[in-house]
Amino acid sequence: MVERPTEVSLAGAINAALADALADDPRVLVFGEDVGTLGGVFRVTDGLAAKFGDGRVFDTPLAESGIVGTAIGMAMNGMVPVVEMQFDAFAYPAFEQITSHLAKLRNRTRGKVELPIVIRVPYGGGIGGVEHHCDSSEAYYTHTPGLRVVTPGTASDAYRLLRQAIACPDPVVFLEPKRRYWSKETEPLTPEGPGIDRALVRRPGRDVTVIAYGGTVATALEAAEAAVEEGWDLEVIDLRSLSPFDDATVTASVRRTGRAVVVHEAARFGGYGAEVVARLQEQCFHHLEAPILRVTGLDIPYPPPHLEHHHLPNADRVLDAVAKLQWDDHA
Repeated sequence: MVERPTEVSLAGAINAALADALADDPRVLVFGEDVGTLGGVFRVTDGLAAKFGDGRVFDTPLAESGIVGTAIGMAMNGMVPVVEMQFDAFAYPAFEQITSHLAKLRNRTRGKVELPIVIRVPYGGGIGGVEHHCDSSEAYYTHTPGLRVVTPGTASDAYRLLRQAIACPDPVVFLEPKRRYWSKETEPLTPEGPGIDRALVRRPGRDVTVIAYGGTVATALEAAEAAVEEGWDLEVIDLRSLSPFDDATVTASVRRTGRAVVVHEAARFGGYGAEVVARLQEQCFHHLEAPILRVTGLDIPYPPPHLEHHHLPNADRVLDAVAKLQWDDHA
């Protein structure tokens, strides 16, 4: 593994994971729209084509369905494709390939055909983007059996999760919170650590469990720090894996705190948080001291850039939800 700088961004960690995977396994290919010479619209793949050549890292036509269909054929013939959908909503033309073929072929062949494909999707808002550039489409993928869906909340986890995703025999939708691409940290980049399907306690606490993932992990941690002034001790869970779901880690926290808030950028109605709430209600009902609340995006198409701060969950909205979970024994 190449020695990394002491401080690395989430985008830099993804770049490092791709570089290490390309170096370690000649079967790995990286391709998509503008990922080669340009290095991607967010420069996440910057320098990879120059280092590994255009036979390993290359540009494709603007045809998402063709990108994923090509990756499926490559994987069936022994390659390990890592493809990029340039933006979240740009991935929809590939949806039929993903749901009808990619997610089902291993099951259809009783495990004889493995499809070790990673689909990288920059997703979510917070960058001042316009329509078709800021969707939170995770629920579409998590509703599809046969897909693994993961999303990192930190740079070190972006490296770890992507290396694990590339090594996984199942197809993985790797959701990259684009608003966190430039957030930096000093944690070492290593593939070792929690498994691809495990949640993490990012901050221990005793009063309320705040459950977040991807771009909202930092929001939840910000709220937890601000809550200290109110005398509230919030535990923050980073789901990391949206499918499969780590019931053990999440339910253990909620059974201990007795209260929970779920945070995500996507719309509330039919959103991923509804599944989280349902699972917790089923497994933690007798431990709950209050209803489980959700802090989400609004039930609207993604708004213009100057209005997105009203749409996206922030620390104040998380604290407002916590305040509704009234209790007398938190001091």
